[in-house]
Amino acid sequence: MLTSKQRAYLRGLANTIDPIFHIGKSGITPEFVQSVSDALEARELVKINVLDNNMLGPREAAQTVAERSRADVVQVIGNRFVLYKKSKENPKIELPKK
Repeated sequence: MLTSKQRAYLRGLANTIDPIFHIGKSGITPEFVQSVSDALEARELVKINVLDNNMLGPREAAQTVAERSRADVVQVIGNRFVLYKKSKENPKIELPKK
C-alpha cells in the first residue's frame, strides 16, 4: 500500500512517460495482464491508455489490471492510468520513506 507522499512522488515520475499499453475492445485478457506484469518487473512504473471502444471505464480497468498483476494504482486521469510494482530482482525507483 502506497502512502500519499509516495503516490505523489510516483505521479511526478509518471508525467514524463508515455503509455506503453492500450486496452481496446478485446478487453483485459490473461496475455495482456502477463505483458503488464513483465513490463512492471522491468520498469516498475507503467502508464496504460484505455480506448473508447472498451467496455470498462478507466477506473474499473485500473483496478482489474492492478489486482491481477498485484500492482498498486498510482493515479487514474482521463483515459489513462498509472501502475506501480516494485521489481523483485532489480529495483530502480527509490520511494520516499513511510
